[in-house]
Amino acid sequence: MFRLPAAGVFSSWPLAPCPIALFPATSESEKVSFNQINRNIGHRIKYQKVDAETGEEVANEDIVKGYKIDTDSYLEITKEELENISLESTRTIDIDQFVPRTEIDDLYIVRPYFLVPDGNVGHDAHAVIRDTLKAADKVALARVVLTNREHIIAVEARDKGLMGMLLRYPYEVRQAADYFDDIKDVKITNDMLDLAKHIVDQKSGHFDPDRFEDHYENALNELLAKKQKGLRITAPERPQGSNVVDLMDALRQSLKPGSAPKAAKAPAKKTSVRKKAAKKRKAS
Repeated sequence: MFRLPAAGVFSSWPLAPCPIALFPATSESEKVSFNQINRNIGHRIKYQKVDAETGEEVANEDIVKGYKIDTDSYLEITKEELENISLESTRTIDIDQFVPRTEIDDLYIVRPYFLVPDGNVGHDAHAVIRDTLKAADKVALARVVLTNREHIIAVEARDKGLMGMLLRYPYEVRQAADYFDDIKDVKITNDMLDLAKHIVDQKSGHFDPDRFEDHYENALNELLAKKQKGLRITAPERPQGSNVVDLMDALRQSLKPGSAPKAAKAPAKKTSVRKKAAKKRKAS
C-alpha cells in the first residue's frame, strides 16, 4: 500500500488541500503459491549468494550493484551514488495536463490504484476533483514519486472515488510496426467475412468478469484439499468432446464449392468416459 498523506496533493489544483491515500486496485496474493522444500526432510530451501566464478559465498556488505558494459566487465554503482540521484518524495501529485481518456493507448497502462481521502479531511476537495473530471470527461496526467522514482499517473473519476493508473514511459513501449510489418496482406472473400460476422453475432454478449473461472487455480485448490486429507491423487479424465466453435475450420468449409455462408454449428458434445461408466453402473 502506498500512502500519500500530504496536504496539497494536487499541487496544480487551486483548491483546498486534498490529502489522499493510494491503494493497489488489484491483487494476486489470493492465488496459490509454493515454496521450494527439501523432499527428504520437508525443510524449506534457503538460497545463498555465491561468486559465480569461485563458488564462494559472498557477504551482504560486499555485494553492490553492477551495470554490464561487455561480456566480462561491470560498472560498479554504489548505494550512495544511487541515493544521490534518487528523487525525494514530495508527497504531492503534480498535475501537468488534462486529456481525453480515449487518447491513452492501453499499452502505456501499468497498474491501477484507488485514490481515496486520507482521514477525515479533504473529502470536499476530493469530491470536487472527482466530479470535475467526470463532467469534463477528462483524466489528469500527473507526476508522482514512488520508491525514489518519478512515475506518470493518469487520474480519473471512478464511482465515488478516483482511480490512478501508472503509465509507462515511451521508451518502455515497443512499436507494433516492428512485429506487424511482416504480416502478409491477404484478400478476404465476402463469404468468409459474412460467415465470420455471423459467428461473432451468434456469440456476442456483454462483458461480465463474474463469468471468468480460473480452472487451474480451482484444480490447485482441489489438489491441495485432497493431499491434506491423505486422499490418492489421480490424473483426471479429459473430456472427449468440445462445444467450442472452430472459427478457422468454419471459414475453410465456406471456401468449398457450393457452400454458402451459414451459421456454424458447434460439434456435438460427447458424453465423457466418466458419465458413460456411471450410466453403465446404473443399468447393471
